[in-house]
Amino acid sequence: MTALPFDARFGDGPYPRARIGFICVANAGLTEGDMFAMRPQGVGLSFTRVRMHPDCTIASLSGMEDDLDEAIGTLFPGRTDLDVLCYNCTAGSFVIGEDKIAAKMKSARSGTRATTLLSGVSAALRAIGAKRIAMATAYTADINALEAGHFAAIGFDVVNVAGLELLTDADMNRVSPHYLAEFAKSVDRSEAEALFISCGALRSTEIIERLESELGKPVIGSNQASMWNCLRLAGIKDRMDGFGRLLREY
Repeated sequence: MTALPFDARFGDGPYPRARIGFICVANAGLTEGDMFAMRPQGVGLSFTRVRMHPDCTIASLSGMEDDLDEAIGTLFPGRTDLDVLCYNCTAGSFVIGEDKIAAKMKSARSGTRATTLLSGVSAALRAIGAKRIAMATAYTADINALEAGHFAAIGFDVVNVAGLELLTDADMNRVSPHYLAEFAKSVDRSEAEALFISCGALRSTEIIERLESELGKPVIGSNQASMWNCLRLAGIKDRMDGFGRLLREY
């Protein structure tokens, strides 16, 4: 049998443009669907999870730090072709601290761009030029206060914040898009330059276009901003319709 030439055996692989990995919380139920809906052709997406108590509290969010190393280690431990690694939890990012999380990822995966969902939101808000924001969240008041404080500390003016006071991912997932849109509009303020719907467990991705049309301003959602940021970090500049001005224009 004639041996195949070496260059006939290997090509660019199934995802020649980029490969992105997401670290999700244990009970995350929307991440894969949202990210695959926004995925350009030729970009590979992979997911792993970090343990977290079912209730979303400051203590349970903080507790994820202890298991992050294990979660990072489960995602392609024997490969070097991961372009971007993202810790995909909005609240966990500011409770644990973006710098701590990024340091863990960079230590385990040198050569891979490390980011968090919250870093994606901050980058998205800066990209669209919004400094004054209204923030509709899934969270309880104590978590909201921490998040508002985080954004204030990095130069944003949170003109209003309100949460749905939900504790579990399952309940967050079950909030209907129609109700979420009405809630988000009730939180918006005329002086806000953008509306941010905070929490990757809320079905914000599918209502962004509607809200931007009704409010006449940019709307940022957690998973939308995270995917946008990861794509841009991976060098993917595709513009796409259906997910708001962020992915269409920036």
